[in-house]
Amino acid sequence: MQLIQHQDSPRYIRLNEADNVAVVVNDGGVPSGARFEDGLVTVENVPQSHKVALVDIPEGEPVRRYGQIIGYALEPLRQGSWVKETQLKMPSAPPLDSLPRANAVPDKLDPLEGYTFEGYRNADGTVGTRNILGISTTVQCVTGVLEHAVKRIRDELLPKYPNVDDVVALTHSYGCGVAINARDAYIPIRTVRNLARNPNLGGEALVISLGCEKLQAEQVMHEGDPSVDLRDPWLYRLQESNTGFGEMIEQIMALAETRLKKLDLRRRETVPASELVLGMQCGGSDAFSGITANPALGYASDLLVRAGATVMFSENTEVRDAVYMLTARAESTEVADALIAEMDWYDQYLERGAADRSANTTPGNKKGGLSNIVEKSLGSIVKSGSGAINGVVGPGERVDRKGLIFCATPASDFVCGTLQLAAGMNLHVFTTGRGTPYGLAMAPVVKVATRTELAERWPDLIDIDAGRIASGRATLEELGWELFHYYLDVASGRKKTWAEQHRLHNDIVLFNPAPIT
Repeated sequence: MQLIQHQDSPRYIRLNEADNVAVVVNDGGVPSGARFEDGLVTVENVPQSHKVALVDIPEGEPVRRYGQIIGYALEPLRQGSWVKETQLKMPSAPPLDSLPRANAVPDKLDPLEGYTFEGYRNADGTVGTRNILGISTTVQCVTGVLEHAVKRIRDELLPKYPNVDDVVALTHSYGCGVAINARDAYIPIRTVRNLARNPNLGGEALVISLGCEKLQAEQVMHEGDPSVDLRDPWLYRLQESNTGFGEMIEQIMALAETRLKKLDLRRRETVPASELVLGMQCGGSDAFSGITANPALGYASDLLVRAGATVMFSENTEVRDAVYMLTARAESTEVADALIAEMDWYDQYLERGAADRSANTTPGNKKGGLSNIVEKSLGSIVKSGSGAINGVVGPGERVDRKGLIFCATPASDFVCGTLQLAAGMNLHVFTTGRGTPYGLAMAPVVKVATRTELAERWPDLIDIDAGRIASGRATLEELGWELFHYYLDVASGRKKTWAEQHRLHNDIVLFNPAPIT
């Protein structure tokens, strides 16, 4: 990475020697006539995080960033000009039938030993970073009753059980009025089931059912799961009530208190860092995402993998256009094929919905300097670090191995977070350039800003300022290590993220490609 800077002078960042554009760093951008230290002079105003042409780029010639082609010039681009999205023709998506497969597998990273955190061991072998009472649902019909009960549980019961962090309702819109035997219905069903098994819920949850819905309680909690202790009470059906709403609430509270007594006996114990299951995501991305925050996550990801942990990166749409760089890193042809299969499934899903991949890039992404999904993808995948990709988890599946894992999800923040929770995530990290108050109730969310301006403007929402990389106040390596230690502190409960302190959380959102009946 080449950083052209003095703090008060025009500054840009060029990521690769092959790049013919660079990203302007200065708050507020640079005016026309600004001269960079290498002699480049702007011929028009260029906003912060947007691209400036380093050389004359003729019409039809490729525009390169990250050393990769992000578009083709639709008109001649003058040296020093602002390179706008409207001036670029987006490249075609790389064909899936000719991708490299496990032909550039990185050497195994050296082990990183001796790192631990304080977690809650579960009967199924997983470890939680929080001790939460989870109450799952089979159908949306019970949501109103459960939300009322949860408020009373939080107000009246939780203070009696100080070792329990919270109570969380796993509500969703699935369960009835859907073609539950349709081809892709297994995705929301296994998602609901695996959410209830999240390590932060002690490996199991209570279930509130209506009684007549298509998705039955046994499918949510216990079907095919030998690790669950069926001796414990775990289910209440609202239709079993004889006296109405008041009885429903009291029955749910009684069931919850039985489980709270059990959870309150749990204590944190020292466990190896290998028990961490980290989910990584970005939202409200900008051109700095791939320069500061996401590379820092990638460095910390390598550290965690070296320590034996499980690290997941996601978002099919934001991987698809750079997938050729990932399939080459797959540890085996089987892993590469699994990655390609998820991309193919998602291509077909978008085609069935008559959706175009270019629709992913939002107005905010573009305002932040990202021209198209190709540029966005190249900045997104750097979260995966430098190691081999060790496995692929389909939507709603539970991860069953350590290492660097691709967890197949849509790019929607809320659906991605839901599916990573279903995969077994016990800690989440979220990078943002434009800003978002995103949070999850079931796992701590570490928020990382791509720009110092955002971190200073939202000091009680952003946990880590990665913009220090762009200003030269921290190196990528320093920030990677800072994140690594911060993860362990948050996992141990020694630190609470801002989202956790404010109890910010979004609803879980199921990925449901099955038709409505």
